[in-house]
Amino acid sequence: MIARVVHPYNLQKALEHVVSNRGSAGVDGVKVSQLKERFPKRKLQLLDDIAKENYLSQPILGVEIPKGNGKVRLLGVPTTTDRVLQQAVSQVIAPLFETEFSSNSFGFRPNKNARQAVGQARDYIHQGLNHIVDIDLKNFFDEVDHCLLLNLVYRKVKCKTTMRLIRKWLRAPIQIKGKLQKRRKGVPQGSPLSPLLSNILLHELDKEMTRRKYKFVRYADDFSIYCTSHIRAKATAQALVKFLKTKLKLTINEEKSGIKRPVHFTILGFGFVPTYKKGSKNDYQLVVAEKAWKKLKEKLKSISRKTAPVKLEDRIAKINEIQRGWLNYFRGTSIMGKLRDLDGWLRNRLRYCIWHDWKKPERKRKNLIRLGIDQDHAYAWSRTRKGGWAIAQSPILGTTITLKRLKQKGYQSLTDVYIELNPSLCEPPST
Repeated sequence: MIARVVHPYNLQKALEHVVSNRGSAGVDGVKVSQLKERFPKRKLQLLDDIAKENYLSQPILGVEIPKGNGKVRLLGVPTTTDRVLQQAVSQVIAPLFETEFSSNSFGFRPNKNARQAVGQARDYIHQGLNHIVDIDLKNFFDEVDHCLLLNLVYRKVKCKTTMRLIRKWLRAPIQIKGKLQKRRKGVPQGSPLSPLLSNILLHELDKEMTRRKYKFVRYADDFSIYCTSHIRAKATAQALVKFLKTKLKLTINEEKSGIKRPVHFTILGFGFVPTYKKGSKNDYQLVVAEKAWKKLKEKLKSISRKTAPVKLEDRIAKINEIQRGWLNYFRGTSIMGKLRDLDGWLRNRLRYCIWHDWKKPERKRKNLIRLGIDQDHAYAWSRTRKGGWAIAQSPILGTTITLKRLKQKGYQSLTDVYIELNPSLCEPPST
């Protein structure tokens, strides 16, 4: 097996995958942009070290990522070189496990995606399975038991050298704020192997749920079970909590877990609301969850921050990229009204950035004249005592930096992109 891992074609494929995924540097400071030049030079030495069992995994870099609740998530980032080797191993061993994974597991698998998971959840609800056991695992990636996981991997991976590499990566110390800490459990979320390893462990959960004939949906460590009654859901929850604790050594987050009805349930950014159609008791339509709206607005707010030293064209390009990806994911939902409000807010943010970039009153006056304002008004407006945000919402910029002018700079409005992606939802009603 190790011969397939270190085969030139497999390593090149792994290198290209890591480069395309970008990401930050590890503890050695080597950036992804430097990999194509550096990795080929180090490859022979790395392969020799692996063959002689002298290969040493570098420590992983601990990066704190803010969460929506004010807390932080610790992301473990291996060095770029280790990421290439981990990706090479993943490419070889993943097919061994893929054949036995559940059809109800949708996360980080070929030809599976989040929208399919949401669609499956909606199908279950439409079938009347509207008592939902929603379980949130507490710090899953930090709590994975190494011995249990390695035993599960060994069932399919009998190559000692490959297993030795996986063990070294799992047990590599983590560097947090310059200090090294030993790791006795957990899988680093920044590793290319982590999605596969998490699926291998949670496949044991899938098998248990399948054995019990539960109707479930799992996307990585996010899973839910759909039941016909509250009593059945309660019994299901108790059985799963016991299994997770005794067999997989995992605990649940009791604050976030519970039995929910569709209107109070969200999955992968989507929520459910009744259609209220006559004779359609279990008919629900998909909506964008409030948390997903909040995350989008936070991203757009970060990019459109006036103090960020970014050119307007680059700022607009990044905004276009984010909103197109978001709208493509949530395509098919009726959100035009909210998008119009968000569009107006975002345009004012961009106007505020432009006003801030003009800086001095004289430059503001000249730019206002260039945009068609007469000299008297341009002079008065350029010296206004209003704050920047108030000016962005006022006729001073609303009549000068129009939507048409922003589009000339490359801006794509949220509503325009939505109409492009959802033509059937935006057609006028037939008469």
